[in-house]
Amino acid sequence: NKKILFEGAQGILLDVDHGTYPYVTSSNTVASSAATGSGCGPNSINYVLGITKAYTTRVGSGPFPTELFDNIGEYLGEKGQEFGTVTKRKRRCGWLDLVSLKYSCEINRVNELCITKADVLNNLSEIKVCKSYNSKKYDEVNFSDSDVLESLSLDNNDFESFSSWGEIKDLSNFENLPENLKKFISYIEEYLSIPIKIISLGPERNQTIIR
Repeated sequence: NKKILFEGAQGILLDVDHGTYPYVTSSNTVASSAATGSGCGPNSINYVLGITKAYTTRVGSGPFPTELFDNIGEYLGEKGQEFGTVTKRKRRCGWLDLVSLKYSCEINRVNELCITKADVLNNLSEIKVCKSYNSKKYDEVNFSDSDVLESLSLDNNDFESFSSWGEIKDLSNFENLPENLKKFISYIEEYLSIPIKIISLGPERNQTIIR
């Protein structure tokens, strides 16, 4: 039931680490695992809401193609409060990796997306997203090769850049958002071929836009 899945599970949290064995969690992170955990049959899942941050984070070791080792990476961690809730372990931060995200969306059969923490990027002078790996487009990347991420060394050609959108003052609806933020959202939608229906711009309920 679409309504039950959306309200009860709040969508399926995607783990873009899928495929980077052995640097993976021991839990099952694909959407089909919702059926296993709930006791429902696989045919009961007819809608998957994917959830992604506006940038990428990772805990622990393992390949991270878009990781930032500069003051921007530090800023994302501090501004986004990227620390473990219990352990206070610092998360690694980097630009949004659309190549891995598209793969994750495909194996999970995502219908629509929710993007969170877009406000963390507000005051950066330039925002980037990863669109290719060493100039290889998504359909040219062999994700069945577990070492595919280990040998990457991305350059400027692998990123799409967006101008800053600054502080967001009007959260009444999507159309009133800054133009540069709307361009950022639209690019992600076009790249993934998936609509972004929910945009979170802060921790409060009134800071979430549902389109």
